[in-house]
Parts: sequence; structure tokens; C-alpha cells
Amino acid sequence: MLWLPLIYFLRRAFIGGSFTGGVWALLLGSITAFVQFFLGDLISPGGFGYTRALYGFIDIICIPALIPLFIYFLMILLRRFQGDIDFGSFVLLWLIPTAALRALSWSALNDPVLLILVPLLWTALAAGISFFVKWMTDNFHVIKLLVSVICIPALPVAAAVTYWAFFSQQTFLGYCLLIVTFIPFGFSVYLDIARREN
Repeated sequence: MLWLPLIYFLRRAFIGGSFTGGVWALLLGSITAFVQFFLGDLISPGGFGYTRALYGFIDIICIPALIPLFIYFLMILLRRFQGDIDFGSFVLLWLIPTAALRALSWSALNDPVLLILVPLLWTALAAGISFFVKWMTDNFHVIKLLVSVICIPALPVAAAVTYWAFFSQQTFLGYCLLIVTFIPFGFSVYLDIARREN
């Protein structure tokens, strides 16, 4: 759980500026986390096959990390944000209450895949999708658009398959996919540092 605040403050140190959407992110993230907690899983976990992969994609990885994406763009359309807006920081703040509630429920399972890997994958999605959105909108180009349109939906799929691979004890495949999901995160951090130095 502590990984998400750490990465949030690290990003804020690099990009600087004010961030007025932080209160919205924490408030809406808390409400969503409680709703998800009481509703439970949408998909039955199943064993090690297709249903486990679908469960990982929907309930473990994508719903917590992608709901903020839709809310973020909806709030931009409704002009609820003012000042500097950073999607990556918004999602990381949103995920802190989710991570806290999930840590309480998952700690009884004592499963490192859930307690360690899943927050890392959420972070990779938050920073990775943010990177592709910024890259696509800065100096718009058709090639950037095509690459981003392919990579943005591919990133959650890669994260979900990473979860499934570690859960299925296919660790080599899991580590390879984990590296792939963190490549956009690495570019995002590098660009944040480069912008800060310039």
C-alpha cells in the first residue's frame, strides 16, 4: 500500500506545480473503494485458467486502475479541474484508499502476488497510460497517435497477464511481462526528470 504514496510524492517532486484535483481523487477513490469492497468480485476467481485470467483482468487489475481514467476525462469535460492537472498523480492518489482496503482484506491470504505485485502493476498502469496520453497530445503526430492507441489498451492486458503468470507460478513469463509493463513507467520517470532539469 505504501508504494502508491511513495510514487505519488516522487512524481510530484519531479513535475512540481499545483495539483487541485488531489482532493477529488482521494474523495472519489475512497467512495469507489468502499463500493467495490461491499459489492465484492464481479467474476468468480476460478482455478488457474481462463476464468482466473479474466478475474485478474477485471477485478484485480483493471477496475481499480481504469475507473479513475474515465472519471478523470469526465471531470475534464465537465471542467471540474482548474490549474495543473496530471493524470498519473490523479490515479495514484485515487488508488491509495483502494490499496488500503485491499491490503486489509488480502493480508489474511498472505499472498505476495496480491500484496506486492498488484500495487506495482497499478502504478505501472497509472504512469504508463499517463505517459502515452501526454506523448500523444504533445506535438501531435499520426505515428504517435497510432502507437498510443495500440499501447494504451495493451498495457492493462499485459498487466493482467502478468498477474495471471505469477499466480500460475510461471515466474519467467511473469518477470518478462512485468518488465514490459514497466517500460512506459520508466520513460515517464525519465521525462519527468528531464523536464525538471530543463
